[in-house]
Amino acid sequence: MPEKKTQALPKLLIVEDDEGLQAQLKWAYEDFEVLIAGDRDTALALLRSEEPAVVTLDLGLPPDPDGTSEGFAVLDAIMQLRPQTKVVVASGHGARESALQAIERGAYDFYQKPVDIEALGLIVRRACNLAQIEAENRKLAARAGEENTVLGGLITSAPEMLKVARTIERVADTNVSVLLLGASGTGKELLAKGLHESSERRDRAFVAINCAAIPENLLESELFGHEKGAFTGAVRTTEGKIELADGGTLFLDEVGDIPLPLQVKLLRFLQERTIERIGGRKEIAVDTRIVCATHQNLEKMIQEGSFREDLYYRLAEIVVTIPSLRERPGDAPLLARAFLNRFASEMNPAIKGFAPDALAAIDAWPWPGNVRELENRVKRAVIMADGKLVSAGDLDLTDPAEAELDALNLKSAREMADRKIIRHALARSEGNISSTARMLGISRPTLYDLLKQYDLHA
Repeated sequence: MPEKKTQALPKLLIVEDDEGLQAQLKWAYEDFEVLIAGDRDTALALLRSEEPAVVTLDLGLPPDPDGTSEGFAVLDAIMQLRPQTKVVVASGHGARESALQAIERGAYDFYQKPVDIEALGLIVRRACNLAQIEAENRKLAARAGEENTVLGGLITSAPEMLKVARTIERVADTNVSVLLLGASGTGKELLAKGLHESSERRDRAFVAINCAAIPENLLESELFGHEKGAFTGAVRTTEGKIELADGGTLFLDEVGDIPLPLQVKLLRFLQERTIERIGGRKEIAVDTRIVCATHQNLEKMIQEGSFREDLYYRLAEIVVTIPSLRERPGDAPLLARAFLNRFASEMNPAIKGFAPDALAAIDAWPWPGNVRELENRVKRAVIMADGKLVSAGDLDLTDPAEAELDALNLKSAREMADRKIIRHALARSEGNISSTARMLGISRPTLYDLLKQYDLHA
């Protein structure tokens, strides 16, 4: 018969310098894998290597066995290295003051010496059960993060952005031209890729070109290609981006920067679906879908004469406006966690998450540079952070000015404020109802009523 797998015992680290008490405590916890440490260095080494769920910590450790300074130093280090660990603190020195200070520093519970093995056992087992529940919640939150991914790569939980994603999904299988409008860094190229991957053209090429990044005299060759000998340096025939995207999708980023003479040639392609390479005499039929993006006001450019109106209507059969990150409540912490997980695995595996002040700062920052700014700040913080948790200082974020509500009346202003703060709290607590209710200072039933009233989901 195959051997039955035994379930691994939860790990308990006992930090105690009294050898007699060490043996007594170890004997009392047969349903744990017990680890013993008699000083700070041993305790922190075991914390790093074994990652125990629960730690019992005597505050009176050498070299300060008659005080609490060394024990509190160990507690602070545990909270810095592995804040999810449940620390149960013991002391006979100024019990009440030590208990309050320990809880303020992040301890789970406190007991007073002399030790009552049975009472301490109840505290330890309760702490272990809570640690296991929280670990499972973190796994569920990670899965929820995957569920917040739409269009194959766009991470969002904001209704404003979900509406954009649904619009793109609806038009993906058509051949209409799509114009994406939004500020720099809002994810226009990611949405264009999502449109392509959701369409019947997904198995063919997705070709992107930034019209603002290519000199005007080279842009025509980049788009339409050239024949050998068409100009100095044209040593061979080269296909343009439109040809390379035949059967697939061409993404024209910053389409507002295309010069007027080239706009005429692009319009002809959209009308005839044929191109001529520079220096060529043959028309080439091309089946390429055009998706464009810009942060400029094309209608204003039409009035000023710098953009053709007939080209605009060819490109803008469907117009999708992408909200800025500040208009997507709850998305900044969601995206920040995704960026941190990616960059930490690539560059600094010691980083385990964000400190509370970092999440608060991320949630409050107006993000003028949108998602690109958030990504860059998180990447830099992961590289530069000294501890296990990224702080607001690592992100170089300061307190922003309080944003003003743009509402028509007091009732709608209150509703907007309620929705915004609930979504922020849900994002910061990773969808945990109890944590969100505590953060908002309301009961769980009240929170459920508000979620139902505003059609929000954890």
